[in-house]
Amino acid sequence: MQCPHCGNDKHRVIDTRNRGEAIRRRRQCLHCNQRFTTHEHVTPGLLVSKRDGHREPFDRQKLLASIRVSAAKRPISKQRIKSIVNYVEDKIQGMGRSEITSEMIGSLVLDQLAGIDQVAYIRFASVYRDFNDLSEVRSEVDQLMGRNNLEADERLQAFEKPPTG
Repeated sequence: MQCPHCGNDKHRVIDTRNRGEAIRRRRQCLHCNQRFTTHEHVTPGLLVSKRDGHREPFDRQKLLASIRVSAAKRPISKQRIKSIVNYVEDKIQGMGRSEITSEMIGSLVLDQLAGIDQVAYIRFASVYRDFNDLSEVRSEVDQLMGRNNLEADERLQAFEKPPTG
């Protein structure tokens, strides 16, 4: 790790705080005496297999960035996006596998986005599902609308049930 001010790699840790999902460290460069902060995340030794067959290490920041892009200019807080990433990370770690498909990760993200923001869902799905034409997009929108209508119908039916007793 290099100092962002002078590029030197000699530094010392001044303060360490556990922030739940990350460890925050305050560091001081031994060359220029400037201070800077780092955030460390525990990364699972997990490989992601891609559609084209190649594998790469799971990258939390890449997942976070892709969700941020799909949620751009939408009313989704940064904290909510982080909670989606935490959820996905927890789920894949809970599977106990050393390798997971990118499709599985995408499905977990879409499951979360479906209940949060439909536009962000479609944006993420358009990249994840690699739509080739508008009919595929239309099909996904119809499926999403059906899913939400079904959930709305279930909520309505819960109110319409006569009290038992």
